[in-house]
Amino acid sequence: MAAAERRAFAHKINRTVAAEVRKQVSRERSGSPHSSRRSSGSLGVPLTEVIEPLDFEDVLLSRPPDAEPGPLRDLAEFPADDLELLLQPRECRTTEPGTPEDGKLDAQVRAAVEMYTEDWIIAHRRYQHLSAAFSPITTETQRERQKGLTRQVFEQDTSGDERSGPEDSDDPRHSSGSLDDTPRSSGASGIFDLRNLAADSLLPSLLERTAPEDVDRRNEALRRQHRPRALLALYPAPDEDEAVERCSRPEPPREHFGQRILVKCLSLKFEIEIEPIFGILALYDVREKKKISENFYFDLNSDSVKGLLRAHGTHPAISTLARSAIFSVTYPSPDIFLVIKLEKVLQQGDISECCEPYMVMKEVDAAKNKEKLEKLRLAAEQFCTRLGRYRMPFAWTAVHLANIVSSAGQTDRDSDSEGERRPAWTDRRRRGPQDRTSGGDDTCSFSSFRPATLTVTNFFKQAAERLSDEDLFKFLADMRRPSSLLRRLRPVTAQLKIDISPAPENPHFCLSPELLHVKPYPDPRGRPTKEILEFPAREVYAPHTSYRNLLYVYPHCLNFSSRQGSVRNLAVRVQYMAGEDPSQALPVIFGKSSCSEFTREAFTPVVYHNKSPEFYEEFKLRLPACVTENHHLLFTFYHVSCQPRPGTALETPVGFTWIPLLQHGRLRTGPFCLPVSVDQLPPSYSVLTPDVALPGMRWVDGHKGVFSVELTAVSSVHPQDPHLDKFFTLVHVLEEGAFPFRLKDTVLSEGTVEQELRASLAALRLASPQPLVAFSHHVLDKLVHLVVRPPIIGGQIVNLGRGAFEAMAHVVSLVHRSLEAAQDARGHCPLLAAYVHYAFRLPGTEPNFPSGAPPVAVQAATLARGPGRPASLYLARSKSISSSNPDLAVAPGSVDDEVSRILASKLLHEELALQWVVSGSAVRETVLQHAWFFFQLMVKSMALHLLLGQRLDTPRKLRFPGRFLDDIAALVGSVGLEVITRVYKDAELAERLNASLAFFLSDLLSLADRGFVFSLVRAHYKQVATRLQSAPNPALLLTLRMDFTRILCSHEHYVTLNLPCCPLSPPASPSPSVSSTTSQSSTFSSQAPDPKVTSMFELSGPFRQQHFLAGLLLTELALALEPEAEGASLLHKKAISAVHSLLCGHDADPRYTEAAVKARVAELYLPLLSLARDTLPRLHDFAEGPGQRSRLASMLDSDTEGEGDVGGTINPSVAMAIAGGPLAPGSRASISQGPVAASRSGCPLSAESSRTLLVCVLWVLKNAEPALLQRWAADLALPQLGRLLDLLYLCLAAFEYKGKKAFERINSLTFKKSLDMKARLEEAILGTIGARQEMVRRSRERSPFGNQENVRWRKSITHWRQTSDRVDKTKDEMEHEALVDGNLATEASLVVLDTLEIIVQTVMLSEARESVLGAVLKVVLYSLGSAQSALFLQHGLATQRALVSKFPELLFEEDTELCADLCLRLLRHCGSRISTIRTHASASLYLLMRQNFEIGNNFARVKMQVTMSLSSLVGTTQSFSEEHLRRSLKTILTYAEEDVGLRDSTFAEQVQDLMFNLHMILTDTVKMKEHQEDPEMLIDLMYRIARGYQGSPDLRLTWLQNMAGKHAELGNHAEAAQCMVHAAALVAEYLALLEDSRYLPVGCVSFQNISSNVLEESAISDDILSPDEEGFCSGKHFTELGLVGLLEQAAAYFTMGGLYEAVNEVYKTLIPILEAHRDYKKLAAVHGKLQEAFTKIMHQSSGWERVFGTYFRVGFYGARFGDLDEQEFVYKEPSITKLAEISHRLEEFYTERFGEDVVEIVKDSNPVDKTKLDPQKAYIQITYVEPHFDTYELKDRVTYFDRNYGLRTFLFCTPFTPDGRAHGDLPEQHKRKTLLSTDHAFPYIKTRIRVCHREETVLTPVEVAIEDMQKKTRELAFATEQDPPDAKMLQMVLQGSVGPTVNQGPLEVAQVFLAEIPEDPKLFRHHNKLRLCFKDFCKKCEDALRKNKALIGPDQKEYHRELERNYCRLREALQPLLTQRLPQLLAPPTAGLRNSLNRASFRKADL
Repeated sequence: MAAAERRAFAHKINRTVAAEVRKQVSRERSGSPHSSRRSSGSLGVPLTEVIEPLDFEDVLLSRPPDAEPGPLRDLAEFPADDLELLLQPRECRTTEPGTPEDGKLDAQVRAAVEMYTEDWIIAHRRYQHLSAAFSPITTETQRERQKGLTRQVFEQDTSGDERSGPEDSDDPRHSSGSLDDTPRSSGASGIFDLRNLAADSLLPSLLERTAPEDVDRRNEALRRQHRPRALLALYPAPDEDEAVERCSRPEPPREHFGQRILVKCLSLKFEIEIEPIFGILALYDVREKKKISENFYFDLNSDSVKGLLRAHGTHPAISTLARSAIFSVTYPSPDIFLVIKLEKVLQQGDISECCEPYMVMKEVDAAKNKEKLEKLRLAAEQFCTRLGRYRMPFAWTAVHLANIVSSAGQTDRDSDSEGERRPAWTDRRRRGPQDRTSGGDDTCSFSSFRPATLTVTNFFKQAAERLSDEDLFKFLADMRRPSSLLRRLRPVTAQLKIDISPAPENPHFCLSPELLHVKPYPDPRGRPTKEILEFPAREVYAPHTSYRNLLYVYPHCLNFSSRQGSVRNLAVRVQYMAGEDPSQALPVIFGKSSCSEFTREAFTPVVYHNKSPEFYEEFKLRLPACVTENHHLLFTFYHVSCQPRPGTALETPVGFTWIPLLQHGRLRTGPFCLPVSVDQLPPSYSVLTPDVALPGMRWVDGHKGVFSVELTAVSSVHPQDPHLDKFFTLVHVLEEGAFPFRLKDTVLSEGTVEQELRASLAALRLASPQPLVAFSHHVLDKLVHLVVRPPIIGGQIVNLGRGAFEAMAHVVSLVHRSLEAAQDARGHCPLLAAYVHYAFRLPGTEPNFPSGAPPVAVQAATLARGPGRPASLYLARSKSISSSNPDLAVAPGSVDDEVSRILASKLLHEELALQWVVSGSAVRETVLQHAWFFFQLMVKSMALHLLLGQRLDTPRKLRFPGRFLDDIAALVGSVGLEVITRVYKDAELAERLNASLAFFLSDLLSLADRGFVFSLVRAHYKQVATRLQSAPNPALLLTLRMDFTRILCSHEHYVTLNLPCCPLSPPASPSPSVSSTTSQSSTFSSQAPDPKVTSMFELSGPFRQQHFLAGLLLTELALALEPEAEGASLLHKKAISAVHSLLCGHDADPRYTEAAVKARVAELYLPLLSLARDTLPRLHDFAEGPGQRSRLASMLDSDTEGEGDVGGTINPSVAMAIAGGPLAPGSRASISQGPVAASRSGCPLSAESSRTLLVCVLWVLKNAEPALLQRWAADLALPQLGRLLDLLYLCLAAFEYKGKKAFERINSLTFKKSLDMKARLEEAILGTIGARQEMVRRSRERSPFGNQENVRWRKSITHWRQTSDRVDKTKDEMEHEALVDGNLATEASLVVLDTLEIIVQTVMLSEARESVLGAVLKVVLYSLGSAQSALFLQHGLATQRALVSKFPELLFEEDTELCADLCLRLLRHCGSRISTIRTHASASLYLLMRQNFEIGNNFARVKMQVTMSLSSLVGTTQSFSEEHLRRSLKTILTYAEEDVGLRDSTFAEQVQDLMFNLHMILTDTVKMKEHQEDPEMLIDLMYRIARGYQGSPDLRLTWLQNMAGKHAELGNHAEAAQCMVHAAALVAEYLALLEDSRYLPVGCVSFQNISSNVLEESAISDDILSPDEEGFCSGKHFTELGLVGLLEQAAAYFTMGGLYEAVNEVYKTLIPILEAHRDYKKLAAVHGKLQEAFTKIMHQSSGWERVFGTYFRVGFYGARFGDLDEQEFVYKEPSITKLAEISHRLEEFYTERFGEDVVEIVKDSNPVDKTKLDPQKAYIQITYVEPHFDTYELKDRVTYFDRNYGLRTFLFCTPFTPDGRAHGDLPEQHKRKTLLSTDHAFPYIKTRIRVCHREETVLTPVEVAIEDMQKKTRELAFATEQDPPDAKMLQMVLQGSVGPTVNQGPLEVAQVFLAEIPEDPKLFRHHNKLRLCFKDFCKKCEDALRKNKALIGPDQKEYHRELERNYCRLREALQPLLTQRLPQLLAPPTAGLRNSLNRASFRKADL
């Protein structure tokens, strides 16, 4: 049957006459799927065009505000508080701000300080968080909302052994043996059983006669209780891949940190303790050759040792006592070392001498070395007192951090308690080192490792000539080598203990690099931890967020080798001088350890006796806020005398040099090589540099550079980039107006500054990226300032708008490029996004209002161009401002100046729009790349303009001037055009632009005139539509447009934007909102459909005009679902996902929780119903998948394939012709006819898309106003209504519950991904997805492999790991999934049920109600048949009862199928384990009988159907529970007894009869259940039941089919085929009684050729049945079509069983019927199959290829077997079954049943003597038997098939001797032949048949000999005559015949039996016969030898001669025996009939 008819619900409307069709068609024109959907709508605007939307603002103004009271009013307009201004205090990490307090700051510092302290200003949309963009519905949020669901109870989850519910606990435990004793006939005991059972609870009001309306009302009220509010919370969350609208608020700008490590210095201990030792820690990166942190100084000396320095110590500041430091590493790499350097107080002697005691002396020898130690201590004390302020290098070591990180916890496992806690980490990292080589930076992570405590024991002494960093890097590189040179050096032994761990999130007691307290700092007296400033190994792109101004000074080396005099122990002193006077040294140098916090001078360590020392020192200085031209660094060089000699000073100055810090206003940094002056410096030296040789000064080495030093600044005030410096300088000069001004070497006057500024703007693009990003906020602020407040130079306004705009574009581009890696999913740079969101403000508009109060008109001057306000008002106000503002260096000179400044101020958004529109191509390209930034900037500027200017109360149409809106329109047009033109060249950019544009328009909806924005959207759509017509690959553009629409629809006020509260425009009078109580009749009686309602449910003009956005969205969906749409699968998914995501949002939105509001929201989606209905043929057919339930046959009602209008739905073109209209253009074939292709045209939807679309449909049905749905349904034409019902049917199938087991088998939505994968792949291959989207999609995936769509190349995982989550779910997760799935299935089914009720209400009064109600009932039946929860079933059954009570004729007049289906469903539920289901099902079944009885005083039809249903239920369902069904039977009996209304009729009696009959069937069932494992017994039982129904053909047929099913399951195809043949014969008998058709078979007789057993079906005779009696033979099989079906099945089974000859016989009966029906398609198929069958017979002629079966006789002996005792059967087993196999199987089976040691297999085939058996045991005798044929039979049975088909007689032989042994000597060897005859011929409808007759014959030894010789002779003859000849076989037989050594061979036989003539004349005959046999044998031997001679080759000649010799010997030996003559020959006796086997001469054995 064609798939096209699969869902032809609207069948049976074939009574429709032309007039009615005409009427119908004219009604249907408006919205039928037949008229092409593109030209939909009453206004006739095709869907491809966007309709002109209503003017939003006008509509709102025209509606009185209070039209809709209550929550609906909130839907009408945006809330008043939609937009608000938030001031978010900037987060400060430290407890004090750290900004300079100095009074006089220059402009640049002041700007920086302002910038780092001002609050964030945010234009906040208060409801934005409700939009899908900001609070997406994800799996996690769904999980949250699913909490508190009630568990639904499902039949398939309650397994057999559980009792469900307390009500069932009183069930008597049912034991398998309980019914064994009651044979089938004893009805009484069965009745008794049923009487004693307890019934289930009764439904109280069931027997009352209530008006149908009340019943419906009660049912509805019950259905409405406890329903989940949100349907979509039960469905998986929308696909993340499609969420283009997803946004997140940017993180506020924060200070940059890398991965942070905490290093704690615990202790430092040397072998001897004599003097203080000081430590320095820093990080070095060997690969980058860079020091990557500042120094950390620590002091671990004991107090006593520290005391030695008392003379020099001031009181140490607490900040210098830190012992722990936090290092930050931005680029972790395996090449980072933690270097520890140690210093000590300067003393006499070089480093080696000073280290010696430490290396030689050991702590253990302390006593031995006492004197030496004393001496050393004394010396140390002296040095400390005298030289305490100087240090000398001592020792160093390094820790390789990668080792710590990768094996933390191993080095010192015991000591660290942390280690044990997190073992997982080490395992995870264990595989580190070997991948490291290739691994780049990522291999090493410092953020999570197990804390480690290290003890460093080896230090290397410092080498005086190798102190520089270059040397250090060489050492470190060497350390990593296995054969390190350092290892060979003698170490300084010491013990330094340090802890290394990841830094905690918010450490306490922490100091910033500026020594500010970092929050939280609980107590200022705690020992601090220092944050160590990082010098990142490579650029770090992050904007400055706090004030930092540090300078680091690194002296590298000094060369005094040519300096005369005593200059050996050299120290360099550094001072920061504010002037030349020594007192002007500023205390800005940071102290080291145990000293004061800041000092005025600092010294380098001294290298003893070295004239050209190297230094590793680092001086850290805090730069003053204002650095002036006088500030400089002063270096003084001293010679330190280590030995106290009288007359020599401790330190002698031997040189001076300096570095001025400012040059042309820029901070000087970098490397310097300075000349050193020998003399004191002259006055005013600081204005020059030392490079200038002043006259009269002496210089070391003739003014050469001898001192090399490097300065680096870490500053958030000084950009240290020439282009940025120049730009900032110029801007500040203009702000201050201080002319003339010196810039580098030029002096700028007012005249030249403009030109310089323009050049500087253009040069910004040349700035280096790191400072540019760091100062990006400053730069952007200044650029905005230049745009908004053009500078006034010389009284002239200089308009820099264009230059500033271009500069801004380049800056944004550069920042983007630097941060490429950090972009978010949409290609936005988070840093810029944060700037716009938090930092950007309109210049001059400081919102200083307190948090509560609204912003008062703040500096109105910024809000220029206010309509109708006098300029003077601004003037006065701004004048007062500027005069009161001390920051303005020059007060405006005149009023003119001030006026022009005001006139000059502009609005940023207007200026941006203007500049963008008029920009040149180069800049435009840059701007387009980052359009999002400019759009966001404009939006925020507009928002601030409205908020600060108090304009929110202004009507939207007046908020922005017209020319600005014109610019916006031009801008949107041009950007839209770019999207369209670039989509094929640069898909990624097009995708980004498209999204930016959509977000911009979406933002505008919150700010500007919404009607205007809609017009922009429409214009964009038009542009796209124009391009689509010529586009090469429209799918790409459509995808973009869909994304565009989706983003627009994600606006938080989407519902309001659709004007949900205004009625649609067409009706003349606005009608009040429909309430559910309106009476129905009015709508249905009127024939003309209400255009208003129709237009609400179609994508009509009015709908799209008013619900503009919803219209766009649904139009996208409609176009994507068009059959000819391209790129369909991707578009389907996108469009459906968009709708789904929106509906999910509505479900989760707190604003729409009330039902009335939700109904309004649902009205925006009503056209979805028509859309889905028209897409029906292409939806995934969930109902036809494999599964336990077959699709309801009644759905395929029209069995013919497109012949005429059998299906009933009228072909649209035919209908149009009848109606007199033209043919509908492009009309699709109706669903119910035409070839499959026509109806399934277009790309089918994937399972996932279909399911999502259906869940959206259910959402609309659930939430829409019922009265509205009813009015719509009333207007639908019949075919449409049919399709709607079909849709509901599909919904049931799609959401059917799969059961917990299914969740364990597959994980959740495995199928979902795999189905869509194909589509995605195609799209990707065809290139229709932007690369960016693909990338984003990958980054979003959370699954272990990423989503498999992107792992196209990983074959192994694409198929089985398809869930989006983890692969293996926990038990709880699966429980939860099953819980949710159960609730979804229940809710979906209930929504369908509600809708069906609405449809029933609607069609009650229409003419065509029968067909519709029939279809409704089918859907109800389907719902009752699928896996449903108990909750749904009680409502479903209630609805079913109501339907049947209102329309009984549906079941009892029309279609038997419906009645049969219903009975089957009800019975299945009557056997449910869940008591509530049973209660409702039995009630339904009882009412069904009562209804049938009331119609015709008997309920034969229901009786018949129920009995049949029970039979088929019993036959097919494994898990069927008969005990529960018995209770339901009892319940029904109880109803019958209590039903007062029918007391007087025979009804109760009839019910009782039926119940007992069912009970009997059940009893058989129980038996069948017991024999579930014993296929033979089971089939026997089924056979017996079927035989019991000889009188009711329907039931017999059912059971025959059950048996066929069972056989097929067991692989017995021949038997299954026989069942089908019997069934067909049964039907043929019935048809023959009914009508006399020539082409039909004449009852069973016609089937005799197929099987002789068929005649048993002829029992149906007139006396049993009159064909007209109601309910008899009414099934669908008792028709010609049914007969054809049965025969086809029989043929199929025969083919499977290899019985091709039988196939032919079956088709002989079938072909005449097909010919009569002219069904040539099937005839062609049949003949094709016949050809196949005959071909196979030819190829398999010898028969060995098809082995049909092996037969065994099985006898059962012993009382244990019950019915089987002393029964003999012939079993048919699969071919080539060995005796051992069957005996093993039976023994095992019965052992399992009776227990160990009970079953015995009798090993021989001799007759069993019952008396000798043990009564407690069970005996089985098994013998191999062969089919036996009489000679006359063999004439007919020619082929192998003939000899294996239709077998009734079997033979087996048993050898024996008189003394009881089986075998003996020839003279006493007897043989017993046994012939068995069976009841039926094999193959039969079962595999074992009882033996009905047995015959035995005993052969005497002579007869045995005769048989043997005959057999031998036959073998010889066969071998000789074989063609082609087989030499080997011939020789084997010959050897066996003539060979000399053959034991009991021919010769011996002859000698035993022929040597003497027997005395008994009776034996003469045998003697003679044997003699003749021998003669024959000799003759054959001779023939064989002759043949052999002809065959052999030369090599076998000798062998042949030997054979001949043997033959001659044999012949000679036999000669005398064969020539004897017998005295006389007996005359043959005159016996009657002689059987060829037992001739009269054989003695009959006494049986």
